Amino acid sequence: MLNLVPSIMSNLLNPDAIFTNNEMSLSDIEIYGFDYDYTLVFYSKHLHTLIYNAARDLLINEHRYPAEIRKYDYDPNFAIRGLHYDVHRALLMKIDAFHYIQLGTVYRGLSVVPDEEVIAMYDGSHVPLEQMSDFYGKSSHGHTMKQFMDIFSLPEMTLLSCVNEYFLKNNIDYEPVHLYKDVKDSIRDVHIKGIMYRAIEYICYAEQTRAVLRKLADHGKKIFLITNSPSSFVDKGMKFIVGKDWRDLFDVVIVQADKPNFFNDKRRPFRKVNERGVLLWDKIHKLQKGQIYKQGNLYEFLKLTGWRGSKVLYFGDHIYSDLADLTLKHGWRTGAIIPELRSEIKIMNTEQYIQTMTWLQTLTGLLEHMQVYPDSQMILQEWKKERKEMREMTRNFFNSQFGSLFRTDQNPTYFLRRLSRFADIYMASLSCLLNYDPNYTFYPRRTPLQHELPTWSDQLCSGTFRIPFLQEMAQIK
Repeated sequence: MLNLVPSIMSNLLNPDAIFTNNEMSLSDIEIYGFDYDYTLVFYSKHLHTLIYNAARDLLINEHRYPAEIRKYDYDPNFAIRGLHYDVHRALLMKIDAFHYIQLGTVYRGLSVVPDEEVIAMYDGSHVPLEQMSDFYGKSSHGHTMKQFMDIFSLPEMTLLSCVNEYFLKNNIDYEPVHLYKDVKDSIRDVHIKGIMYRAIEYICYAEQTRAVLRKLADHGKKIFLITNSPSSFVDKGMKFIVGKDWRDLFDVVIVQADKPNFFNDKRRPFRKVNERGVLLWDKIHKLQKGQIYKQGNLYEFLKLTGWRGSKVLYFGDHIYSDLADLTLKHGWRTGAIIPELRSEIKIMNTEQYIQTMTWLQTLTGLLEHMQVYPDSQMILQEWKKERKEMREMTRNFFNSQFGSLFRTDQNPTYFLRRLSRFADIYMASLSCLLNYDPNYTFYPRRTPLQHELPTWSDQLCSGTFRIPFLQEMAQIK
């Protein structure tokens, strides 16, 4: 293992790279579209504290929740994106791409639920499809699981967990469904009532948004913005990160679009917003550069612009609301902005992580190949125990409660499954585009299927090389 680590360390991942699920050439892209929040602009974690505190106060003042829940402050390190919440059982958990719950990541309130209790509740650890969220990650129509895919949902998950914790600690009988709805409504009201939209000072000016937009415009690309945020909020933010002339860079600007309904509802026409933010009643025959439009729908957008198919590339951070319909129904190319990617890659590049994963994979190989020997049962039990401990250690590298956004112990997460399906490319921020030529072609890696022969470089831990290598590693250990 010690000989392997230096060779791996010399081939580390670039946190500012763009990763691809589907081959795509930028030379084919003529039009670039963007979401606003966590795509063009990024926010400090203090904004999540503001959202959490405001929603908590709404619970107390408008929904008559106990004032004692104020003692629970926002913990930015508690939850990660992509988790599922069992609305009826009030449990927050991580689920993999095959609908299996990752044991050790099920939380009731702020406490982990023992594996035996989870298995008893779910008759194992599998969650049937009919209990999962609908297409947009919402819990409705009898579904019991809600998936949190939005970065803004981190305060919501934490508030749910903290109020659950208070009720449990104080032996208060409550209806979990009501709690879920009240927290959801309070978070929604923070957005609707404009509490969050006064928080321009929480914008991080570090993602080189203007440089990206300027580069695209200089290469003759059309640029548009479709966001759910209101006009005044977008205008203030864009003036801060891009400049007073920010609208000169965009061919079309659409605010309060109400995605994902924007992509499916053909009934709502566009309305023009004037300089004072007043809605005009004019019928829209053309989407003009320099103007701001509200509402509308994608079908009218396509008719007015003629921007169709794979020559359009749209970027967003919400895999369902921003990307799913565009790739499934309209044939646009899609790019996912995953801010967590940069920090996770930096962790994966550390020597400690590489050493841990190298030995963890070796242990798995040993278990697989030594299980056929009757005399090895005692050492197999020791290896299984060590493997479990190392998996917990690996999870703690990322998040002590839930681990990596992209993996459970072994499998891809449900979040990654949807990312792979709905995003052609993904990256930590739009600034990654500055590292690539406008004609660059992204090629996905050909990862061997389980029944395919691995490439030569992968044969170290497989095929004819694997058994002697694993036996040698066992002796070293």
